[in-house]
Amino acid sequence: MAESDAQIIIKRIKKHRPEHHGGAWKIAYADFVTAMMAFFLLLWLISMTTPQQKIGLADYFAPPNESPTLSGAGGIMAGKSPSDSGAQKGASSSNISAAGSLDAAKHAPNGNAKLDTKGSSLDESAEKDMGFHSAAVSIKQAWHALPQLTDVADNLLVEETPEGLNIQLVEQSGQRMFPEGSKYPLEATRQAIAAIAPILQQLPNQITISGHTAAGVKYNNPRYGAWDLSSDRANVVRDILTEFGLSDDHIYSVVGRATQDPFFPDDPYLAANERVKITVMRAAPPIPADLKP
Repeated sequence: MAESDAQIIIKRIKKHRPEHHGGAWKIAYADFVTAMMAFFLLLWLISMTTPQQKIGLADYFAPPNESPTLSGAGGIMAGKSPSDSGAQKGASSSNISAAGSLDAAKHAPNGNAKLDTKGSSLDESAEKDMGFHSAAVSIKQAWHALPQLTDVADNLLVEETPEGLNIQLVEQSGQRMFPEGSKYPLEATRQAIAAIAPILQQLPNQITISGHTAAGVKYNNPRYGAWDLSSDRANVVRDILTEFGLSDDHIYSVVGRATQDPFFPDDPYLAANERVKITVMRAAPPIPADLKP
């Protein structure tokens, strides 16, 4: 009987379920993963582009007053710079005053206002500088649009100098622009020359073309040397330019300089001294006194 009288106690345990916190963390995590994927994709794209392509992209998004001058920080230049030219000059206060002087001269009664000819010349110089800058950017973009020029991108140089806009097709060890001893360019070189012909045709300036060779090169034919090769290469470049749209009246001179004007005067034996230079002349050539317009 004692056992049947025992009190039975039943414990009921209530389980509390955790409150639902929502899926906000999932959205944040997805955003983080997406950002990391985009970051690594950007790193991969940067590692796949050449230095010349990076310069082209920078020039494409650069403001119009930025200079496209190459400083020779790497690649074929090997840290050297053949030019001491400075950055591109933008519009200055003197140019603004020149524009004001021109406007004042137009509206002055009886023509008494004096025209600031010095300011006018500065304004024209600034316009020419902007035209050279636009041409340099257009040339780089034309080259970057041709995937077949990727391997020779470091051989193609564009630089603004006091004498004008220099476009150079430069040899380097392991990557030539012309077969050794030949006046005819490789196909990639030919396409690079053809791409700039329409751009040069749109400019009012005349151009000079000069061929150059490196010192110490031996020629198999004793009657055909550095002067002959440099002259022939310059003339072949002229022929390609005219074939693709450059008129003859844009060409001022075609010369061969042999080893007389090395790219690196301190080391005339470097392969980079062998090149063809196309110069868009900044100043118009002098007109003979006896020549009537």
